[in-house]
Amino acid sequence: MKILRTAASIGIAKKLYDEARKPQNQARIKAGVGKLRNRGGGQRAKR
Repeated sequence: MKILRTAASIGIAKKLYDEARKPQNQARIKAGVGKLRNRGGGQRAKR
């Protein structure tokens, strides 16, 4: 059973990797990351 879960996980990871390499998706990812960084919400507490 674990072999099937591992194979499924690898298949999903490969699909995500292939989609993330597309230029239009890279632009979306960069825009989303920039939006999160500039959100200006509360700062995390430093330890």
